[in-house]
Amino acid sequence: MTVLHHVSYGSNRDSTVVLLGSIGSNTDMWLPQLDALSHEHRVIALDHRGHGRSPVIPGSASVADLAADVLKTLDTLGVEKFKIAGVSLGGAVAQYLAATSDRVESAAFLCTSPKFGEPGPWRERAAAARTAGMASIADGSIPKWFSPDFITEKPATSDHYRTMIARTDSEGYASCCDALAGWDFTDRLGEIAVPVLTIAGDADPSTPPEVLQSIADKVQDGRAEVLSPGAHVPTVERPEAVNKLLQAHFAN
Repeated sequence: MTVLHHVSYGSNRDSTVVLLGSIGSNTDMWLPQLDALSHEHRVIALDHRGHGRSPVIPGSASVADLAADVLKTLDTLGVEKFKIAGVSLGGAVAQYLAATSDRVESAAFLCTSPKFGEPGPWRERAAAARTAGMASIADGSIPKWFSPDFITEKPATSDHYRTMIARTDSEGYASCCDALAGWDFTDRLGEIAVPVLTIAGDADPSTPPEVLQSIADKVQDGRAEVLSPGAHVPTVERPEAVNKLLQAHFAN
């Protein structure tokens, strides 16, 4: 376990929302949500280990390890109960916490999955990060994160997030690839009893809408929303729509 870098906004200590980003991201992924949610909640965005300004822990990690980092960090902040939202890898960590920790009050899973394909490609990507660095991984990630129209219309924003990925520590990225390689929560979704909102992008090549619908169907109290247009990182591409959905879901 390690204490993670975080940013925190809002003064409502009776309602805390925790935000967890995708692999290759830092807390900038959540800037629109940090602004919007901070008026009603204390909102905390975290960098996964080896990402952003969080410490690098050499070697492979599991989603359970990443979840333990989150709880340890929240302990240092005096947070007991919390609501949680996660994109992609962050959504996997959020699924695990929603099923295993009685501290979670409600959850939103964005563009995520209970299993991200077979382990082999993730092991290969981890090896590539460790040996060849992050530049080619960044180039290949942006067309998955954002729709073609968004990339064309917002080249500066798209380049900012490409740079975010490229500057991620290669060992930190590889460690989280290993976590995704070992992630399969398919048979445990029914353990999640808190209210769940899933959000999908209609053109997400990584976690298409049917995957998020399946999560909503298998948890005990779930509903699914699809954003159109939208790809893998709607927090950036469709911030107003995401904010509206999260504000309504976390209102209680």
